Amino acid sequence: MQHAERSPSESYFWPAILAVGLHVLIFGMLFVSFAMTPELPPSKPIVQATLYQLKSQSQATTQTNQKIAGEAKKTAAKQYETEQMEQRKVEQQKQAAARAAEQKKAAEARKAEAEKAAAAKKAAEAKKAEEAKKAVEQKKLADIAKKKAQEEAKKKAAEDAKKKAAAEQAKKKAAEEAKKKAAAEAAKKKAAAEAARKAAEDKKAQALAELLSDTTERQQALADSQGDQVAGNFDDLIRLRAAEGWTRPPSARNNMSVQLQVNMLPDGTITGVSVARSSGDAPFDNSAVAAVRNIGRLTEMQGLSPQDFQPYRSFKMTFTPEDLAL
Repeated sequence: MQHAERSPSESYFWPAILAVGLHVLIFGMLFVSFAMTPELPPSKPIVQATLYQLKSQSQATTQTNQKIAGEAKKTAAKQYETEQMEQRKVEQQKQAAARAAEQKKAAEARKAEAEKAAAAKKAAEAKKAEEAKKAVEQKKLADIAKKKAQEEAKKKAAEDAKKKAAAEQAKKKAAEEAKKKAAAEAAKKKAAAEAARKAAEDKKAQALAELLSDTTERQQALADSQGDQVAGNFDDLIRLRAAEGWTRPPSARNNMSVQLQVNMLPDGTITGVSVARSSGDAPFDNSAVAAVRNIGRLTEMQGLSPQDFQPYRSFKMTFTPEDLAL
């Protein structure tokens, strides 16, 4: 018995139904697995397709089935690409979310750092203000202490000036008293020297008068007995006259002595004075020479006899500060 030959439409009907059912089943499974399966690394899908070949199908039916299978494979590849894109999109969203979270965390950290810096700045400003306030107070106290010290220094300077003025006044008064005392002593010494000089002159005049009034024999006797005394009187007279014209040098001291060589004429004129033995102090020696030279002339010598004058023609005399009325 021979089967009736099918029409082309009938030949394609069941394979098409099968292919559509297969695609619907695959899409359903993919949707359910995508919705319920947790996120996993992308993997290559495995597409299984079953090809049913009926013995009764013709070569055209086989080609149709192959075409349908190829379309299904292409559809599965597109679906894979879509899934891959979705997964990449999800990964990008996750990465974006992670970056957003990191950015948020960094922003929060920056905000915290900024708040911390602001708090530190505020604390530093408060500390600076406190230090400035403290510095102002310290400066104020220092100014007060400085002013007080200046007042005390001024007061002390005034007291010192007052004490100094009193000391200067006392010193000046003591100097004046010492000057007056020295003047009084000098006047006293000068008066004593003058009295001594006058006494010596009187004594010498008396001796000369006695010599001139007596006879030659009497004069010779008196000269022999009083020669030493008259010579001593003239020595004292020369010292007294030298003291009147002597200017004391600053280097003159007690216990100093200078020996002078004196030359004199019979009329009492001193013709030369030189140092026979120095005191060791040139200013004192020169002052003694000048003092004797300034006598000029001793008129008292004019009445002496040549025999009495002979020792005074050239003689040596020793002078000390005591001899010169010091």
